[in-house]
Amino acid sequence: MVTFTSTAARAVLVCALLLGSVVACDGDTAPALKIGLLLDFSEGSTEKARDRERAFDLAVQQVNAAGGVFGRPVETVTRDSTRDPAVAVEEARRMIEEDGVHALVGPNSSANSLPVAEQAAGPAGIPAISPSASSPLLTGAEDNDFFFRAALSDSAQGPVLAQVTRDLGFTNVGVIYLDDSWGRGIYESFSAAWTGALRAAVVPPGKTTFLSELRETAGGGAEALVVLTFEAEAAVVIREAVESGLYERFILGGALKSPALGAAVGGALAGAHGTAGAPAPESAALAEWDAAFVAEYGKPPEYAYVRETYDATIALALAAQAAGSVDGAAIRDHLRSVGSGPGTVITPTAAGVADALRILGEGGAVDYEGAATTMDWDDNGDLRRGHIGVWRFTDDGRIEDLYSVQFDY
Repeated sequence: MVTFTSTAARAVLVCALLLGSVVACDGDTAPALKIGLLLDFSEGSTEKARDRERAFDLAVQQVNAAGGVFGRPVETVTRDSTRDPAVAVEEARRMIEEDGVHALVGPNSSANSLPVAEQAAGPAGIPAISPSASSPLLTGAEDNDFFFRAALSDSAQGPVLAQVTRDLGFTNVGVIYLDDSWGRGIYESFSAAWTGALRAAVVPPGKTTFLSELRETAGGGAEALVVLTFEAEAAVVIREAVESGLYERFILGGALKSPALGAAVGGALAGAHGTAGAPAPESAALAEWDAAFVAEYGKPPEYAYVRETYDATIALALAAQAAGSVDGAAIRDHLRSVGSGPGTVITPTAAGVADALRILGEGGAVDYEGAATTMDWDDNGDLRRGHIGVWRFTDDGRIEDLYSVQFDY
């Protein structure tokens, strides 16, 4: 592996121009950056993962169209983490040890991200950015500072979810939440901000019936059910809640912003509100990003955390370009600077990506303003600012975005 200083990186580009190929002045071929994508493609999550994979591919396509990193096309590897944390760790290790990736985008879930950060990426010195892992428990992960995320912590989402529930007029709710790092984290954040009556039940991942938990949560006169599970569990929870007559009203966590969930439970979710990570308010750059996505795939993103996947990929490519190296620690050490500057402000567009690669290749500095939010990380790899969106299911099963709440830590 060849490691370049910033000065050496500029020299490589000069040599490439002179020789017509990307060859370092000492005769060694500059290494190609290889980024791995690790997402859960299992049943119930497949379409979400595909939407995020499209954003990953769009980011790599734009980087490569601009000449790549160090003047070479970025290479990619994709693997299925499934919902099993042990499988996620195994696949992450395979990507690092067998595929030779220099950085990771993913995993998507908090339950998978925590062990991957602590048992694979951190020990191997490979930077990983999750586009959607939001558990507050990840803030304290023992990851050697190699784990970052492009989504706000649920320490921000929980209070918004509690406020939405109050605004809907509810004062007494039941809660069903998953017994994993994400479920516990979002439940603790919600319950700490909730001021009304509450009965909660925790369920293990993979459970297939929830009648006993539903009866438990409804026993105190709950007016609505807050569902903090993934889509597969939520479809069963909601059907059983309605069929048993225990609940008619629902409030949904960020993992449930899914058109497929609405279709799976018929009209049971008409009018149901939820929260999820959201992009910054509409801008010319974001409109251009949306247009690029539609031009490539024929439709806009349908699920949450798609833009965040793009941002994570771009940030890793820019950090490698800034470092002049594919060394994991060198990439990690430049993530915060390309995400928060100071430097030339870069927008999430093909032209912006090309400008960033050029500026960094010339030894300059950039401040990447992401498609989802400003990539400004603190010492824990958590975002310092971002937005939580409030949305609802319409009567015809569509998802309608209502408004977003900005958070600055």
